[in-house]
Amino acid sequence: QVQLVESGGGLVQPGGSLRLSCAASGRTFGDYRVAWFRQAPEKEREYVGWITWNGVTYYTDAMKGRVTISRDNARNTVLLQMSSLKPEDTAVYYCAAALPGSDWNYWGQGTQVTVSS
Repeated sequence: QVQLVESGGGLVQPGGSLRLSCAASGRTFGDYRVAWFRQAPEKEREYVGWITWNGVTYYTDAMKGRVTISRDNARNTVLLQMSSLKPEDTAVYYCAAALPGSDWNYWGQGTQVTVSS
């Protein structure tokens, strides 16, 4: 079992940067792949990207080139570094975890990111 807690959200101006953190409990966190999702008001939840247990990353086209996902298994933490933020990036950002071959069964509570001047 893994429990996830996101932090780092807030208000940022267009063009700004923000780093979100996903802190996990559980001694086997290193076995899990971790994804970042986001959900804007009245829109479907969508992937931002994910990172495998050994650090391979994948990013969706919407944010490719503007985000970096990294992980520190010793600290049970996954980071989402975002830059060149746009108003359309405004959403609640969630991290989720899954063992290889499994669904995203573990979710955090989300953190709000608002991009506005």
